[in-house]
Amino acid sequence: MTSLTGLVAPTERIRAAGRSAVRVPPTVAIAAVVIVIVLLWSLVPWLFTSYDPSVGDTAEKLTAPSGAHWFGTDHLGRDVFARVVYGTASSVTSALVAVSIGLVVGSVIGLASGFLRGAVDVVLGRVVDVLLAIPSFLLAVVIVSSLGFQTINAAIATGVSAIAIFARLMRAEVLRARGSVFVEASYLQGGNRLHALLGHVLPNTYKSVVALAVLQFGTSILVIASLAFLGYGDPPPASDWGLLVASGKSYATAPWLIYAPALVIVITVLSVNRISTWLRRTQ
Repeated sequence: MTSLTGLVAPTERIRAAGRSAVRVPPTVAIAAVVIVIVLLWSLVPWLFTSYDPSVGDTAEKLTAPSGAHWFGTDHLGRDVFARVVYGTASSVTSALVAVSIGLVVGSVIGLASGFLRGAVDVVLGRVVDVLLAIPSFLLAVVIVSSLGFQTINAAIATGVSAIAIFARLMRAEVLRARGSVFVEASYLQGGNRLHALLGHVLPNTYKSVVALAVLQFGTSILVIASLAFLGYGDPPPASDWGLLVASGKSYATAPWLIYAPALVIVITVLSVNRISTWLRRTQ
């Protein structure tokens, strides 16, 4: 019994030592700062701008970026930076909703499929195969078209399209952990399947899924912005990032109306992707 119990301890000590030796690269630190700023924009936007995102001065319409208006103004004289900042809450919240749906539902499916095996694995595997066979963006468009053109519906559609990705990864991780020595040792010590699942399988599968969730957060921002660009989100005067880009394309003489929100989307997504890559490499 003692030798079986000791199989786990050395592994945990090695992992703990590895975690303590992890250093954060400068690019990851910069990416983290970007994400913190974006989150603060979504929580306390009034701290970053004194302009009202819905009210503008027509005398200053289509003004180029300057010290007074960092991102310029739109056709109604509204400050674009204020609209980007205040639109962050909708974009970030929608992405979080999408990731939560994909993470929870997909993880449950993958966990049940990989741990129970047999008929459950076959049935759930076919469901996941069907979801994977449909392009995720096309699936999101079909779902949001059925639910209605609102940002929250776009978030739900994006989350549903991500279920298969989480399910496939969770199943693979569960199958890997399920055949490990420490799981077999827990059975020999008298542990049941629930104890093995909660005490050994889950703690050794969540890291990869968390890294995927971070990556999917950036992907969800991009997908939701794309849906808003196509008109599947909240209508004006909402200031979702994708809607700002769509509104700006009508004014060829004011390219900052496109470049400013698009640049924010690109920087945010790249920052999330950098953090996700680093998390995968440190596992």
